Amino acid sequence: MAAKKKNKIDRPAAASSKRKRKSGRVNAPQEAGFGAPDGLQQFGTELVSESEVRRAKKLGTFGKPKVHVSEEPVWAKLSDRKLLERRVADLDLSFDKTGMVEFRDQLHREIKQRGILFRPHCWFSDDWFSPDKVPGIAVPFYLAHRRLMRLERNQMLQVEGGTKPWCMRIMRHEAGHAIDTAFRLHRKRGYKPTFGSYSAPYPETYRPKPRSKKFVFHLEPWYAQSHPAEDFAETFAVWLTPNSRWRKDYQGWPALKKLKFVDELMQRIQGQKQAVSSRAKVDPVHRIDKTLREHYEARRQFYNLDSASIYDDELKKLFCVAPQPHQKRTAAGYLQKHKNEFCNAVVKWSGEYPYNVNQLLREMTERCRVLKLRLPENDETLKQECLLMLTVQTMNFLKHRHRVAL
Repeated sequence: MAAKKKNKIDRPAAASSKRKRKSGRVNAPQEAGFGAPDGLQQFGTELVSESEVRRAKKLGTFGKPKVHVSEEPVWAKLSDRKLLERRVADLDLSFDKTGMVEFRDQLHREIKQRGILFRPHCWFSDDWFSPDKVPGIAVPFYLAHRRLMRLERNQMLQVEGGTKPWCMRIMRHEAGHAIDTAFRLHRKRGYKPTFGSYSAPYPETYRPKPRSKKFVFHLEPWYAQSHPAEDFAETFAVWLTPNSRWRKDYQGWPALKKLKFVDELMQRIQGQKQAVSSRAKVDPVHRIDKTLREHYEARRQFYNLDSASIYDDELKKLFCVAPQPHQKRTAAGYLQKHKNEFCNAVVKWSGEYPYNVNQLLREMTERCRVLKLRLPENDETLKQECLLMLTVQTMNFLKHRHRVAL
């Protein structure tokens, strides 16, 4: 969890809000990988489903943009160095003028199909979160434009929510927090025995148990295990996901009891008006005075991206710090290319859960990007050496069990 702070709130509704709940910096789901941030067609019409196309043709609106198409902003062509000097507020971003409207509307449709009247409002801020006492969803500003997404990737090594499936996963998670706030679900009978105490303090770190069947799996790394409020939000997200087969997928799991409780809870609030209806916006993007450089320096420090990793020395032994003659292939690209082969081999030898091995590989890949490592000129034995190092680190993981920072 990020440190709590005094927030700047846009009214119309008075609210005493804390940025308590957020998705955290979660890893990309398997389908997202480390590919370029795609899936978002900003400042234009987003991709829609076949059914939506048929409906648009019937209404005579097919081919017409659903959101205002803005001229390309002047900062879109700036270099990273110059863009980082811009204040976040000066980006002049409006949620309703970007393709993120399509994601919000899709979320609203999914909730409506469940017979629930609640429609969470969304705004751009500096991260993903849903505030206390405000039943809405803050979306990170970098999703407003591809240029900002590229900057995010360059600074943070990944774009959290940078593909449509990934973005919708997080939207559904945050909607779980928002609907909890709107209907005060954590006060309902059965919530505490099912999920635990909503008011329990957030830990700075948590230790995931990938083999546990007491929790659903929606956002990595087993985010439902971090806190009772996150457990509820993750369970709600699984329940809300279109075509979810949660009754079948979680058959025999203790987590199925949580899903059934959420299903019953949602039936009870169908057609009801929400108890909390604040439309406040906590830390709206136009009130963030810091520069993009200051923003990313703080984030990198929080997530320790600039700190030396326990893998750095081993990675430097395997790969080259400086580019070798005629060698342009990166170490990060090499690990990404062989990740499935490496993971399967180490799982076979160590008996470790595949998720944990993938986590280690992702951390190593990120460190290779930060250190700008390249392949050695002679890489005949590189694959075997990588497998050996990964196996050793996996065994260390088994012994010490990594904690995940919130």
